[in-house]
Amino acid sequence: MLAVSLSTFMLLVDLTIVSIAAPDLGRELHTSFAALQWTVDLYVLVLAALLMAAGSLSDRLGHRRVFIGGLVVFAAASLACGLAPDVGTLIAARGVQGLGAAAMYATNAALLGITYAGRDRSVAFGVWGAANGAAAAAGPILGGLLTEHVGWRSIFLVNLPVAVLAVILARTALPSAVTDRVRRTDVPGVVSFTVAATLVVYGLIRAGDAGWGDRVTVAALAGGVAAVAVFLLLERRRAEPMLDLSLFRRPAFAALMFGAAALTASAFANLVFVSLWAQSVLGLGAMAAGLVLAPMAVVAFVVAGAGGRLLHAVAPRYTIGLGLLLVAAGTALCTLVGPGSGWTALVPGLCVTGVGVGLSTPVLASAALAVVPPQRAGMANGASNTFRQLGYALALPVLATVVSGRARDVLAGGGVAAPEVAARRLTGGGFGGLLGEAPAGLLRAAYAAGLDRIFLASAALAALGGIAVLVLLRPARPADAGRRTAQRDTVDAVILDS
Repeated sequence: MLAVSLSTFMLLVDLTIVSIAAPDLGRELHTSFAALQWTVDLYVLVLAALLMAAGSLSDRLGHRRVFIGGLVVFAAASLACGLAPDVGTLIAARGVQGLGAAAMYATNAALLGITYAGRDRSVAFGVWGAANGAAAAAGPILGGLLTEHVGWRSIFLVNLPVAVLAVILARTALPSAVTDRVRRTDVPGVVSFTVAATLVVYGLIRAGDAGWGDRVTVAALAGGVAAVAVFLLLERRRAEPMLDLSLFRRPAFAALMFGAAALTASAFANLVFVSLWAQSVLGLGAMAAGLVLAPMAVVAFVVAGAGGRLLHAVAPRYTIGLGLLLVAAGTALCTLVGPGSGWTALVPGLCVTGVGVGLSTPVLASAALAVVPPQRAGMANGASNTFRQLGYALALPVLATVVSGRARDVLAGGGVAAPEVAARRLTGGGFGGLLGEAPAGLLRAAYAAGLDRIFLASAALAALGGIAVLVLLRPARPADAGRRTAQRDTVDAVILDS
């Protein structure tokens, strides 16, 4: 349990830990906010694209072997990140980190599935869910502590001792079972999916920097749409696809995938801009800015850990659906932030969001297994994890465009010259550098208006996800329930495919 939870916490912390160090990192490496977005997005893209492929590979080589291999790759890439001399090297190393993270994350559920059974499995997935829920929000806290007292490079180097401990635990405690059924890796599917996701995310990032009418933006988005079409055609024709598209004919499965993407997009992507706001506008140090998000991290951890034990008999429809609605309520509360607000204005909203994250996260994996045939259990788990990471990767550039666009409108109304350029500088952490060009009150109002808009968008997305899950994730019919009880041992075996 400790080996799996440590790895999960470490790889998910690295999703958000960069956000708190962004101002220091940008100054030392002399880079733009758009470039810094790639230090997050390339990591998430590689992680999302290779999750299902890594699960298939673990069926051949053994889950423990692939898990430990992922730890080693992740540690080596973390060292490269910590020693990176420029932003290009850092971005490339982050991509390799994503490869190691995919190998670890793809095997987590399988290792828990073959180690625990019955109620113990619910508790184990609850603890694992607690690590999932707390990690993304705890990243900025740890990042702030390390950045302020050690330096931004330490946010990557700290992974080395954690990875070594996880490797030792894995070699001594984890089972090394390999499934009898070996599924071939869908290389064309992996490649086309990766190309599609990369082009779409690049187009969205480019749009925030150069505008939607920019030729490169249009070309990237058009290429991404074409790559999506190629991926869908390939998956329909392959005998052993990376993702069986027929699963989306099941309303329950489609709702769960949408809910998984909506959860990370609405609860976590906006935290990047909260961190920048706290440091640049409020003038907080890196550690203090990270602690602004502590309420969400603590609440998510406690609720997720207790939920695995106390909500064992509650239908996933309610825990996931109501959890997403609580995320919607929490992010809506965060819209109360105004030009004169301090960090305490966020506390109520972050606490409510943390409850929603803690309720939803532990149940997503097991719920995905329950709505598909047993032979597709591994694929369903991989798809759930993939959609969660993809939701974050897509939401970050979209929210960057939204916050910058809203800030631009406010600055233009205040008579600031070149408001679009000023808005990008402001929302990228350049509040101090703009003080000589615009009144401080106007800059605060512009950033607050941008935050208001992205919190509103996050609330709407989470609400849609919650409603979709509550409406479409229906309870199993009596006949289905009986059939699933009879097939429980089969599901337990096939969970190794995840």
